[in-house]
Amino acid sequence: MLETSARLLRLLSLLQAHRDWSGADLADRLGVTPRTVRRDVDRLRELGYPVNASPGTGGGYQLGAGAELPPLLLDDDEAVAVAVGLRTAAGQGIEGIGETSVRALTKLEQVLPSRLRHRVGALNAFTVPMLRTPQPQGVDPAVLTELAGVCRDAERLRFDYRDHGGGASRRVVEPHRLVCTERRWYLVGWDLEREDWRTFRVDRVTPRPPHGPRFAPRTPPAGDLASYVSQGVSTRAYAAQAVVRLLVPLEEAAQRITPSDGTLEAETERSCLLRTGAASLDVMVFHVMFMGFEFEVVEPAALADRIRASRDLLSRALDRGVRSADPREAGPSSTP
Repeated sequence: MLETSARLLRLLSLLQAHRDWSGADLADRLGVTPRTVRRDVDRLRELGYPVNASPGTGGGYQLGAGAELPPLLLDDDEAVAVAVGLRTAAGQGIEGIGETSVRALTKLEQVLPSRLRHRVGALNAFTVPMLRTPQPQGVDPAVLTELAGVCRDAERLRFDYRDHGGGASRRVVEPHRLVCTERRWYLVGWDLEREDWRTFRVDRVTPRPPHGPRFAPRTPPAGDLASYVSQGVSTRAYAAQAVVRLLVPLEEAAQRITPSDGTLEAETERSCLLRTGAASLDVMVFHVMFMGFEFEVVEPAALADRIRASRDLLSRALDRGVRSADPREAGPSSTP
């Protein structure tokens, strides 16, 4: 009996971890026959778990959505990670998630063993979140989960999209991944009309179901999608682009420069390269200066020219200010 119960838990864990399983694959994982798998699936159904089965050579088993959420099987590290994630979810740019996360956390902590409650409590008590301002752009959690679902299931996505200027368009894409920065969520997908990869801000997306059909996933545009999105929102989206050498180690630069500001690349132990963009080269001058690091321009050469022009402009302003404050330049006094 103990062996059967352990096998049922293992079977439930496998169904939760992966969307589709064939009977043969489950039997191989559990070390039993396909007939035993069918009996165990029937036992799970008797316990209230909605396990769906599809016949045929391409069929298999899925853990479906039921009237009540089945309890999750989590190991110690997973349970701690979920609890901590729920505590910090309110600051991660998902509208309305704060109250929901508190309710979910309350339910989770009721069933956590005391040793895990102690770990979660210690981690939260001695951790101070540092959220930058402004707060992250709000995203409807229903939209976020819908986008995650079509990415997972490789289904074509139809949606209305508002660009930076407020212009509206209808898009059809093959969604690939969601990428989250400290301020926003982005969807990376293949735009069927433009025949190219595109990055979309999720808070500007309004899904228009039904979705589908399914598609064969393409090779992604980059191995590191976080860097790909960072380059898109901080560099490629702007008319003026530049590469600047910061005369500080990469680790120090990364403390101030976020993925929305630009992408960093280590060069030597004492320098790194910043790739960034701005509306114009004049704006770029101040964008780089406000980072507060010693730097030198790698490209374009026109940026160095704009820095010289800005330097001369500031120097003239300072010179005029100094002369007007000098009493020797004020002329004779009218006081007797």
